[in-house]
Amino acid sequence: MLSWGAAGGRALRWANGRVPARGFRASPRARIAMPSWVIDRYGSNEVLRFTREMMFPIIHFPNEVIIKVHAASLNPIDLSMRSGYGATALNMKRDPLKLKAGETEFPLTLGRDVSGVVMECGLGVSYFKPGDEVWAAIPPWKQGTLSEFVVASGNEVSFKPKCLSHTEAAALPYVGLTAWSALNQVGGLNQSNCSGKRILILGASGGVGTFAVQLMKAWDAHVTAVCSHDASTLVEKLGADDVIDYKSGNLEEQLKTLPLFDFILDNVGGSTEKWALDLLKKWSGATYVTLVTPFLINMDRLGVADGMLQTGVTVGSKTLKHLLKGVHYRWAFFMPSGPSLDEIAELVDSGKIQPVIDEVFSFSEVPEAFLKLEGGHARGKTVINVISRQ
Repeated sequence: MLSWGAAGGRALRWANGRVPARGFRASPRARIAMPSWVIDRYGSNEVLRFTREMMFPIIHFPNEVIIKVHAASLNPIDLSMRSGYGATALNMKRDPLKLKAGETEFPLTLGRDVSGVVMECGLGVSYFKPGDEVWAAIPPWKQGTLSEFVVASGNEVSFKPKCLSHTEAAALPYVGLTAWSALNQVGGLNQSNCSGKRILILGASGGVGTFAVQLMKAWDAHVTAVCSHDASTLVEKLGADDVIDYKSGNLEEQLKTLPLFDFILDNVGGSTEKWALDLLKKWSGATYVTLVTPFLINMDRLGVADGMLQTGVTVGSKTLKHLLKGVHYRWAFFMPSGPSLDEIAELVDSGKIQPVIDEVFSFSEVPEAFLKLEGGHARGKTVINVISRQ
């Protein structure tokens, strides 16, 4: 008989308290290569290359699992990484001690989201087994999910929501965890403190925005969403209380006519930051969180040490400046987290959050999917069916 362990329900144990033994194999028998979409240099869409000779992933650590990818999806970070954005910081993360001086990150597989089936488990993995349907968001410093198989740490993986197909599930992990990081981990919002709070979401019709609208409504907040007119119907269906068309006039002036906000999530950045914080309630704990930061750009431009120094000076000065005005200023980033995906899966299975998919492509159409994303104005996610039938 099985019972849930104490650590958030993630560790599956036998009733007598023993963790079930797990065999270890590096990879399925006789597999040394797999089909994958890779890049061998940074650039635009022409750098994408299909190969059947990508090295099969290997379990290097006891807490890792190999997942057979059924579906993946694209995010704006994939476009940026294709062009070399963040390469300095990501390469430092891949090899912090520079032990592989003669090697490069290429061939590099993009794609962060995965929904699929566990194929192999390391010796330290007790909460998954081969055959389990799972989903995850793979950190950008690791090989991505536009492959037949991908390796992930067990603490990055969660059981897939039962009510979703793999195609549907692949649309949520990266944007869900990015929004969760901004709203919950950085912004301090949760189910017990959101009721009645006024939340402003700038850029509400993209992947992160559509998830954030649903999460805030699931937590009983009042949501004002900013998007273009052609996305307003979608955002209203997701539960937004007020929808503002940023193309219908001066956005700042439109928002100033509304009551002040308790929290702002900014997916847009740019000049928005210059006036958005004036829309917050002063001296009430109100918080502005932006997902558009110069961290990786600074490191690409200035190098690791100077880039980190410049980033620290920037965030420190902005935080102090706005704190003196009575509001909190924060940056947020994507954070891989299996436990957070567990909570998101519960919200999905309870019907409070649903995936928003703009278009689905086959595995042979990955370059077309990148072009679709590059064209902008997506309403939700661009999904790739790695296995044709979902």
